[in-house]
Amino acid sequence: MASFQAKEWLKAAYSDLRNIEHILDDSYLTHMVAFHSQQAIEKSFKAIMENMSMPIPRVHKLENLVSKINIELEFNVEILETLDLLYIESRYPGDMGLLPHGKPALQDAEEFYNMAKNIFEQVCKLLSVTIEDITAL
Repeated sequence: MASFQAKEWLKAAYSDLRNIEHILDDSYLTHMVAFHSQQAIEKSFKAIMENMSMPIPRVHKLENLVSKINIELEFNVEILETLDLLYIESRYPGDMGLLPHGKPALQDAEEFYNMAKNIFEQVCKLLSVTIEDITAL
């Protein structure tokens, strides 16, 4: 059974996924899809940490977080690394969510979303949390 705080992290991750669903087909907003995908994954990882009563670090790097949660999850490491590159701490508008060649393509944005949703679903299953549990909070 997931703790209340773990569910709160998952609720926040679910909000990011819902935001993505509204903008996923907009080629102008692919950088925002990347940002919210990174956030959904980060919050999903932190839900696991919270449920394990681990201290929640104030870091955003997905590779660091996943290394702390000694749990097998299926995900594409390359996409995780790309999302880490896209997350800009300072969030300056000129740099936010840009790859070396500019904004992510629509296909990239879909891959980011699909992986974020997949990780979220794996964590929900791991913690025995349903969407109804999350939306009822």
